[in-house]
Amino acid sequence: QVQLVESGGGLVQAGGSLRLSCAASGRTFSMYAMGWFRQAPGKEREFVASIRWSGGSIYYADSVKGRFTISRDNAKNTVYLQMNSLNPEDTAVYYCASRKQGRNTYTAESYDAWGQGTQVTVSS
Repeated sequence: QVQLVESGGGLVQAGGSLRLSCAASGRTFSMYAMGWFRQAPGKEREFVASIRWSGGSIYYADSVKGRFTISRDNAKNTVYLQMNSLNPEDTAVYYCASRKQGRNTYTAESYDAWGQGTQVTVSS
């Protein structure tokens, strides 16, 4: 089983930046790719970004392209989400998740393990 722990959320003003981290432990060899999702109050969980552990294959939601950057540190089993130019519409609980090979990158149902989430609040 894979355990995921997010950190780095908080309150930031519009235009500011935050970096989220997701540390993985347990059966990490079973992870093929990692994703970041977010869920705002009253809304469905939505895809934000994904990265493959072996490199390459990075994907972003259109709403965050050019502002967010996903990266990984294989030695630390950690994935990051650098978020710049934040706006109030980015306010949500952010979750990291892992998935196995062959599953859809963009759907939450494809991911096997999830972190507890970290709150990101952007004030206007």
